[in-house]
Amino acid sequence: MTTWLVSIAVALVVLAASVLLFLNPVWVGFEQDRVGAAALTGFAPADVRSVTSSILGDLILSTGDFGVTLNGAPVLTDAERSHMRDVRGVFEGFFLLVGLSAIALVVTWRRAATAASRTRWWAAARRGAGALVVVIAVLGVISVVAFDAAFEAFHRLFFAAGSYDFDPRTSHLIQLFPDQFWSDTTIALAVVAIAIATAVAWIAGRRRQGA
Repeated sequence: MTTWLVSIAVALVVLAASVLLFLNPVWVGFEQDRVGAAALTGFAPADVRSVTSSILGDLILSTGDFGVTLNGAPVLTDAERSHMRDVRGVFEGFFLLVGLSAIALVVTWRRAATAASRTRWWAAARRGAGALVVVIAVLGVISVVAFDAAFEAFHRLFFAAGSYDFDPRTSHLIQLFPDQFWSDTTIALAVVAIAIATAVAWIAGRRRQGA
């Protein structure tokens, strides 16, 4: 059994579980109300929810091509739709990796037939969850003190230069999801991920002792 594989897989699965908690209309709508998305877009609150639900559906479920319209006019420009397709590609790649990680956890657990190997499995799981806590804490501090720089670095890492630069005065995509939306969501995601990872590390530690 490769313990480093278990550690990485646990970290990815915990991170994915945390992200999924925020990919829902309840959180998105709550945060959009907080940052005033309706005022920024000039849309009625009900239209903001409808448009956002369509975009989330296209992103998560691949139900469309981000061609949502409002009063017969497209909400997103061609450039914004292209960027959202890129975002969907990143999500698909990430969750494919998470799916493989989940399979790896099942396979390595089934192969850990002895008490000693089970102890090593739980120890590796604990290390993975603990390492995730440290990484998120470090990135969280960086985001708090330099969110704009961190946000830009993230986009440069995953997207082509110039493909994500939109004018907040005219871009409905930015107005629906302004910087404050992402700043608040990042902080909330970090808190939840740390809480879940800490719980996983504690459980793994207890199971390691009992294995």
